[in-house]
Amino acid sequence: MQAHALEVTGVTVPDTAQVGNAALLLNGAGLRTKFFFKVYVGALYLDKKAHTAAAVLANTGPQRIAMFWKMEVDTPDIQDGFKEGFDANNTPAEIAALAPQLKQLMAAFGTFRQVQEGDVINIDYLPGEGLRITLNGREIGRIAGAEFYMALLRIWFGEHAVGDALGRGMLGN
Repeated sequence: MQAHALEVTGVTVPDTAQVGNAALLLNGAGLRTKFFFKVYVGALYLDKKAHTAAAVLANTGPQRIAMFWKMEVDTPDIQDGFKEGFDANNTPAEIAALAPQLKQLMAAFGTFRQVQEGDVINIDYLPGEGLRITLNGREIGRIAGAEFYMALLRIWFGEHAVGDALGRGMLGN
């Protein structure tokens, strides 16, 4: 299967990503906006194409969510956005069960003060290991467990996902 790089609002999104030992294909990319601001271009990389949220959530292979930042954003705003999306797309029981991992995610984001335009945050899922989070290629955190990654994916592909256009773009639609 062949993948092609995309350009989204001036951001060239690579057509492949290396996650662990796996070469992943760009599934799709879209723009996250908030109050008419272009916040980031989100890209989804998978081992095989998936065009529905259900197919992405069912995929247990290696994956990457890449966020190519379009503007300066302070860390507390990033943390708040992730927390809001997480809470909106997971049940109270799931939120309680995954609270320690969510705290680890917030701590990883706490390793920097803000992102700048052009910065890239990658959230990689490695089966059997969990998440590896990087900022501009520098590892800022690791979080064990597939359950947390699936809960995190629902921020973009859940019932109350952030930005319909972003999710559709990441699904290649």
